[in-house]
Amino acid sequence: MYASQSAHRKAPRWLAAIVGAGALCLASPALSQAEESNPNNYNCLGSTAAGQPEVGSDEQEVEYSLYCNGPITGYQLESQIPLTGVQSPPLVTATATPLGSPTGAPLTDTFSCSGEIPGYAVNCVGQAKTGYETITGQFAIGSKLCAEPRVDPLLTVTYAYLEKGVVTQAISGPFDLGRPNGCPPSALSGGTRLSPKPVTLAAKDKHKGKHGRGNAKNKKGKRSKRSKSPSSKL
Repeated sequence: MYASQSAHRKAPRWLAAIVGAGALCLASPALSQAEESNPNNYNCLGSTAAGQPEVGSDEQEVEYSLYCNGPITGYQLESQIPLTGVQSPPLVTATATPLGSPTGAPLTDTFSCSGEIPGYAVNCVGQAKTGYETITGQFAIGSKLCAEPRVDPLLTVTYAYLEKGVVTQAISGPFDLGRPNGCPPSALSGGTRLSPKPVTLAAKDKHKGKHGRGNAKNKKGKRSKRSKSPSSKL
């Protein structure tokens, strides 16, 4: 079910909303969690792929999956192509056994997501209380999954926690979730938004360039010969 009816029309203020909502969710200090890794310098990984079709919609669904090495209270996915729908809430599951749950086990942690539709961002607030919790959700785009330019969202995460009674705010990113998995190779394959593939001229274009320069020289030479012919008769 998409949250298009409750989409925010003031997307530039997403960070303040995420941090504020995250701070309100905190019931106790999270110093021990914050000390495990610097919340301003998290490492986050993720990917995108084809999503599950939504009932009553023929739009292309994109599934994203991500996790970080520390707790978060919000995240944003920024797309370079228009988003036409946002799924909420995403599913939060255990990623690794140190969490005390089997890998893939659903957790009670949750997020609420929204965004301007159509727009270029998914903004989510909630809690992943520990690191290595996998967040899986969906959004829709108006083009086919493998059509160029392919969607390649950037991830930014936030964390708000209490430190000596004061709300401390942190932000990490951006992280590149990459182009969709499962698509056939194209001329742009092998690159991402943060590390784009270098553009090179095709061999055919290079050949045309050399051929064109050669013609210019020949024409110049012919013109010079014709200019001398009148003087030779004199």
